[in-house]
Amino acid sequence: MTNPQHRPFPAASRPGSRAAAEFAGTFLLVFGLVGAALFTAPDSNGATAQPGTGLLGVALALGLAVTAGGFAFGPISGGHFNPAVTLGTAIAGRLPWRLVPIYLIAQIVGAIVGATAVYGLASGAKQSFLEKAVASGFASNGFDSLSPGQYGLLPVAAVETIATAVLVFVVLAATHPVKGTPLAPLVVGLTLTSMLLVALPIDNASINPARSIATALFGGPEWLSQTWVFIVFPLLGGALAALVYPRLFAPREEQPAS
Repeated sequence: MTNPQHRPFPAASRPGSRAAAEFAGTFLLVFGLVGAALFTAPDSNGATAQPGTGLLGVALALGLAVTAGGFAFGPISGGHFNPAVTLGTAIAGRLPWRLVPIYLIAQIVGAIVGATAVYGLASGAKQSFLEKAVASGFASNGFDSLSPGQYGLLPVAAVETIATAVLVFVVLAATHPVKGTPLAPLVVGLTLTSMLLVALPIDNASINPARSIATALFGGPEWLSQTWVFIVFPLLGGALAALVYPRLFAPREEQPAS
């Protein structure tokens, strides 16, 4: 999510370098988010009482991770770290379609490795802590009985669609070749923080299919059975934003990258 005013979209970057950047950025995102949700948000670390950071800590952890990843890896790949962002940028003509599968694979693998790293750390605590983390879904997303606030499918689908659409709108605006800003990673990170503060009580806040897939693998079959919601609706939100944005704010979008 670099600013094309100062450095054009990294069309010259090798596909392997792009994949490595997307892997690293998505790893950072999931490791920071899930680690904060399991280790610092609660008021206990599994052994002793501690001042938990709550939902604000989780939201800030994700926003900071995305900001850092955007500045570090954005110049290489564009800093998507999210299949919904990749789909939106491809629809908007900012990413060649031939690179989309490479991005998606790197993001999903990076997310799984990030969640696995958190699992490994949790296994170092007393066994009851890991068992509790897995039994609670390992920070997975869900609706109905698996929703933190017992929200049904409709509000969960709505918040995922709206929040992801807002995110992709901001990404497209902040990285616009003429109207963008060199602070795009910070803008996107702050946007994600605010969206998480809305969505966390509803469904643990996905807004990212790769993140949802990774945590559901550790949450178990019940959580995996609901993962489709957190794939379909974030992708829908990203696609809608990409289709609407150029008609509202950028009627003369740049040509697709070659």
